[in-house]
Amino acid sequence: MSKGKIYNTVGYADIFKALSNPKRLQIYMRLAHCNNGGMSCCTDERNYQCAGNLGKDLDISPSTVSHHLKELYRAGLIKTERHAQRIRVWADRGVLNSLADFFGSNDVK
Repeated sequence: MSKGKIYNTVGYADIFKALSNPKRLQIYMRLAHCNNGGMSCCTDERNYQCAGNLGKDLDISPSTVSHHLKELYRAGLIKTERHAQRIRVWADRGVLNSLADFFGSNDVK
């Protein structure tokens, strides 16, 4: 690979596996857009959304949203924090940058 970069293929495989579910990908895209100012999100340094709001117009039950968030968390794509009765969720900026770098590389021939 060029530029001396060595990618953790197992880590990327876990990420892509987590994003292979269309509803899970939609949830992640919403969280990723929070980081880019593309959505109406709660703002602090993390630009989070509350877990309970993520599945509302995606026609996903709360228990299914919880399962999808667990898989995104397991893959390292998101961070979570309990705040009173709510769970705040946001996309990990470091992983977003890593994915952008991965897809932006010219290593594929």
